[in-house]
Amino acid sequence: MQCFLEEADKKQEEDSRVRNWVSDIREAVYNAEDIIDMFILNAQSLRRNFFLKCGFKKLINRYKVGKKIEALQLGLLDISNRREALGIKNIGEGRSRSAKNQMLQGLRRSSPHAEEHVVVGLEKEADELVNQLIGGDLRRRVISLVGMGGIGKTTLAKKVYNHRQVVECFPDCRAWAYVSPDCRPRDVYMQIIKQLVCTSTKDQQVLEMVEKLQEHELGDFLHEHLKEKRYLIVLDDVWSCRDWNCLAKVSSNDPDCLGNVFPDGGNGSRLLLTTRDKDVALHADARSTPQEMQLLSKQKSWNLFCGKAFLDHVDADRYPPDLVQLGREMVDKCNGLPLAIVVLRGLLSRDMSHTEWRKVHDNINAYLAKEGSQTGVMIVLNLSYIDLPSYLKPCFLHLSLFPEDYVISTRKLFLLWIAEGFVLSAEQADQQSMKVTAEVYLNELINRNLIQVVRMSVNARVVECRVHDLMRELAIRKAKEQNFFRTHDIEDPLSSSTSNSSLFSSKCRRQSIYSDMERYASVEHNTPYLRSLLFFNLGHEICRFSQLDFIGKCFKVLRVLDLEGVKVESLPSIVGTLIHLRYLGLRHTGLKLLPLSIGNLRSLQTLDVNNLKQVPNVIWKIQNMRYLYMEGQKYDIPLKIDTLENLQVLSGITFKQWIQNNSSKLTCLGKLKLEGRYELVEGVEFWKSIAKLRVLKSLYLKA
Repeated sequence: MQCFLEEADKKQEEDSRVRNWVSDIREAVYNAEDIIDMFILNAQSLRRNFFLKCGFKKLINRYKVGKKIEALQLGLLDISNRREALGIKNIGEGRSRSAKNQMLQGLRRSSPHAEEHVVVGLEKEADELVNQLIGGDLRRRVISLVGMGGIGKTTLAKKVYNHRQVVECFPDCRAWAYVSPDCRPRDVYMQIIKQLVCTSTKDQQVLEMVEKLQEHELGDFLHEHLKEKRYLIVLDDVWSCRDWNCLAKVSSNDPDCLGNVFPDGGNGSRLLLTTRDKDVALHADARSTPQEMQLLSKQKSWNLFCGKAFLDHVDADRYPPDLVQLGREMVDKCNGLPLAIVVLRGLLSRDMSHTEWRKVHDNINAYLAKEGSQTGVMIVLNLSYIDLPSYLKPCFLHLSLFPEDYVISTRKLFLLWIAEGFVLSAEQADQQSMKVTAEVYLNELINRNLIQVVRMSVNARVVECRVHDLMRELAIRKAKEQNFFRTHDIEDPLSSSTSNSSLFSSKCRRQSIYSDMERYASVEHNTPYLRSLLFFNLGHEICRFSQLDFIGKCFKVLRVLDLEGVKVESLPSIVGTLIHLRYLGLRHTGLKLLPLSIGNLRSLQTLDVNNLKQVPNVIWKIQNMRYLYMEGQKYDIPLKIDTLENLQVLSGITFKQWIQNNSSKLTCLGKLKLEGRYELVEGVEFWKSIAKLRVLKSLYLKA
């Protein structure tokens, strides 16, 4: 069913019937997952019961599970029958272009003649680009503009394409082609040929002849026409390396091949690409550095807004201060994304009344997301989501759990993705490579301009990141469509008068709590199949949980529990019943002790805690543990960990605790951080224990 969902997901954007049907399939997947997890939970609890009583309950449990599986099978059969009744063809069959897809491409289709009159903040970038196009070496170069959707790549390309110096440098052989997500080489070749070859009525016969050619013949025709010329061709909106290979006819067996369609005559010819994916730019020409476009500063954002919202932007300050204040607040919400600012100024320029501006101000996300004509910012951003491969979509949706403008630790993000099952499982990939794979996923999302880098390490690895507000809004919308998650913050308070079903669907898989945590703990919860629960203390108040029993009682199949930053007085022993728990985040909670029942968490992969008085000597039982963080222990008591053969990261163990374990059993340990008093251990013995770690890559000693 998961494999089917991956294929169907590509088509549901185009057809509402497919979308509703896919929703039913996803519900069935959730049901199957719930049946399995609850069966395992019940089987585990029965092991502790009296033998005869246990045997009887086992039979009842199996009978109930059998009935649920039968109901699930009937539901799947009904879904299959409804597909035929609705006339939905097999996924991948049918029309190649839906009406919605054609509408989207019509909105996105670019032309070099429709140049923006109000262009702000691109002067420096335009000058650099012009110099690259008309200067440099004589080899054929591919110069790329890279950036997130709506950042102004096409606008800058138009400005440069029509620049006087560029026109003079390429007077007779200049063409612009729009590629689109649905790349069709024949259409692209015809766009170029019509501009380069068929420029007058006398060329009508040539055009008729050309239109009869097959795709590969068109490529050969274009190659012959360009072979002796110095040309500039703009390929706007190239989505993938595969699309570039198809357009340039690059051999998959020879990645260094320059391609057969666009020849290198050694005369200074240029191709200019616009793309959202940095990998496309590097693939097209590894020797040229892509020009990565940046979001506008606050001042440049305001200047762009004033260019149309206030008809005479030079005198914008003479307008009522209340309008100016509202305008600045709305522009700040656009976070420097030019498309959002242009859409906003178009909306507000129609009506300069305070009432209208206040209405837009209070519902800005809804206005920016409005579909249709030129006002659909989300339509443009959504194309980036549609283009994601199936393995990256849940990773992107997961970012919606974090608060607005939240700086995300990539270390934590990787561990959450692994716990969620978004990274390849142990059967498909080596355990050691899962964190590496998660980092590859992150870098791919960054290269696709869906995530922004905040801070990098000295060895050029991303340490912190964030998501643009509008990208986060897109992720939230998509996540809610799929019951992927729900959020609660202080601006949407829980109340006894509001039904739980309206707050959280019973099938909701993840919840993110931003504030008002005491009240959240006190309400009745109707999400028994919740898999992830994340708390964020954003500084609104000091939150203290006197007890957390409700988590163990209400969310029995929980896989991720993150309480980082929330002041917790104690962790109840009932947490030990969460046998599906894979990630437990307790950093900066103020906890001093962990319950002994934590040793029952056999599925736990990550334990992240700090500043405990002591770590209970039951960790050795959690043999699935991979990432153990326990910095800042107050007391140096014995701690057995040499049974954890899957352990990859161990941070915070003391020198004395370490030397009491047989390190040769830790065959997967790649990162080790030791703390405490080094003088308590014998030096030679200690270094011998380190030498036994065959895959160790990082050693940090804090004495």
